[in-house]
Amino acid sequence: MVDNVLEAFELSKSYRVEDLSITVLDNINLAVKKGEFIVIEGKSGSGKSTLLGLLSGLDKPDTGRIILHGTDITELSEDQLAPFRNRAIGYVFQSFHLVPSLTALENIMFPAELNRDPEAAAKAAELLRCVGLHQREYNFPHQLSGGEKQRVAICRALINGPQIIFADEPTGNLDSFNGETILQLLLKLRRQIDTTLVMATHSREISRTADRIVQLVDGRIIS
Repeated sequence: MVDNVLEAFELSKSYRVEDLSITVLDNINLAVKKGEFIVIEGKSGSGKSTLLGLLSGLDKPDTGRIILHGTDITELSEDQLAPFRNRAIGYVFQSFHLVPSLTALENIMFPAELNRDPEAAAKAAELLRCVGLHQREYNFPHQLSGGEKQRVAICRALINGPQIIFADEPTGNLDSFNGETILQLLLKLRRQIDTTLVMATHSREISRTADRIVQLVDGRIIS
């Protein structure tokens, strides 16, 4: 039997703009195997970020179901969903989303502290060492470069040992050198913790490293 960590069935999502209803995703079906690296590829406006938001439980579909590690997350209330996301999901945003008032170490610790993990500080320090930022643990986000911020964001996504990592254009705000560094780092850490990676990108260079490419055009999967 195929061991799918994620399954989506007939997902649709629309938004209202004044009197207009704009369909962003239309009848999406997708299955992701445990340990797989999938790229969701498409142009700007194709629905990549919206799809990642639904699959990760950051947003809810208008119709359809999402089964993540055996749990139908579309049936969970927000009070149930928030702790589930924190345990099972890691998310890397294009714009980092670090808390400005927290140090690099504290930003990484935050999800583990929500889980009341007594080893949060030790795990965060080890992750910083793994990404070469052990000397930056007490720096605040404004004292870090873009590449350093994204490395911290990756560490934060990994600290709870998630079953699946979602990454939305994680190299989009970086130059080519830092972008390649971040990609290789994500792939290395994914192998180390044996997790699944689902990444949205329009980069053909990144797509070539994936196990499978899902092409999204105008809110529909075409291949």
